[in-house]
Amino acid sequence: MRVLIAEDERFLAEALGTGLRREGMAVDLALDGDEALRRIAVTEYDVLVLDRDLPGTHGDEVAAIVARDHPGLRILMLTAASRLEDKVEGFELGADDYLTKPFAVQELVVRLRSLARRPAAVAPPVMEFGDLRVDPFRREAYRGGRYLKLTRKQFAVLELLLRADGGVVSAETLLEKVWDENADPFTSAPRVTMSTLRKALGAPDVIETVTGVGYRLVDPAANA
Repeated sequence: MRVLIAEDERFLAEALGTGLRREGMAVDLALDGDEALRRIAVTEYDVLVLDRDLPGTHGDEVAAIVARDHPGLRILMLTAASRLEDKVEGFELGADDYLTKPFAVQELVVRLRSLARRPAAVAPPVMEFGDLRVDPFRREAYRGGRYLKLTRKQFAVLELLLRADGGVVSAETLLEKVWDENADPFTSAPRVTMSTLRKALGAPDVIETVTGVGYRLVDPAANA
């Protein structure tokens, strides 16, 4: 999952970013509304964590623009205001969820995962492919009924492959969705993680390398 945190309090933004990265999410930061909109225009995010009182383009306007121009991008709005009227207004602006400061990072994590599961015919709550079964919300993966003990990055890569439903996922997409903008474009991290994921999944191999293109899932049983 790739998340943009738009929060003008640098310490809070960096702390949230650190907490979400520990949960296997790819996170970028924007310290004002203008920067948030610039990032959204060039990067495909799954969820926007949006402080309502942003400098530059106000958070309310950012929410309205996102709701209008990027309907697939979920918005979790942050605010210090806890009045019902403020929450109602936030939802009317296009927010999908609302979190009042202060809050625990773990609550933010749960809410983000819940948002990422919301309607998407191509992304059901529990994903299956061949003998693979992955529950993104519970962070559980199984193959042939066997529980798979995966690292956060391995899980994120497997989830991305499952969402592609047999389509090819490029190394560039892996970097964008599983790592973040700070990742070295020449890093071997995706290749290494793919290799260790293959070992964790066991035989027969269900990940196919498409030379010069990327990776995709294959069902050995279907090709037997």
